Amino acid sequence: MKRIITFQDLSCAGKCSITAALPVLSCLETETVVIPTALLSNHTAFESFVSYDLSDRIIPVTKELEKNGIRPDAVYTGYMGSKEQIDAIMSFVENMGDDTGCLIVDPAMADDGEMYSGLGRDFIPHMKRLVAKADLAIPNVTEAFLLLDRDYIPPEELDKAEAMEMLDALSALGPAQVIITGIHSGSGDIGAICYDSKSGRYGECFKKKHDGTYLGGGDIFASVVSGRLLAGWDLKDAMSDAVCFVTRCIEETDRDPESRWYGLSFEKCLAELKTDKGR
Repeated sequence: MKRIITFQDLSCAGKCSITAALPVLSCLETETVVIPTALLSNHTAFESFVSYDLSDRIIPVTKELEKNGIRPDAVYTGYMGSKEQIDAIMSFVENMGDDTGCLIVDPAMADDGEMYSGLGRDFIPHMKRLVAKADLAIPNVTEAFLLLDRDYIPPEELDKAEAMEMLDALSALGPAQVIITGIHSGSGDIGAICYDSKSGRYGECFKKKHDGTYLGGGDIFASVVSGRLLAGWDLKDAMSDAVCFVTRCIEETDRDPESRWYGLSFEKCLAELKTDKGR
């Protein structure tokens, strides 16, 4: 069985980050070692929450994993709340060397043209350092523009040719493989595009766009891609399966739209991952 180590925050309530990644990866028969970067009572869409920064716990935990011979086939990072967390993860990756396996970075720091709450633009260069070390980077449209130091263009106004060129530019930063999520097709659909510099292949996958905000979609997307890649799928097929699965989760969530702020209703769709139904 393949093993992945994921660095993300953990919300006790609400379906995002580790809370979403762990069941998805487990369903894909991937042994998952979780290293929380922060502990939240609940995710930040609630009216209030408490959060405990675990930055100073990351290095002691990773050292114990190394001491006990825990070697991953991949490392997968999600939301990082500080430069110190990125430094700690980069130190772990460098210490592990070839034993790190594939490094998958979801540079979760912005959306809809804005940085996430609590992160300033001075955080961007630090995320770029992590992306430069990645084998695969999975930014959304906003994050792609920030990583490339370009002015933001809303997805619905982004020309397809420019979007494809952004894949090349992002790959030039370091990662051999890149996926950009939240791309609009121009005909009312939404999805993702990808580039694999090793094969020179590009790919795309679009599904019907659903209006509204769906929390945790990016975390689920990156987790499906990570699990499928470890199972030997190529990049385009892994991306397409993730687009299809997130779409199914959105359709399920729309049965109770009042709860979408809590997170995608992915639990009822997990069995479809076992049958490759969404592929």
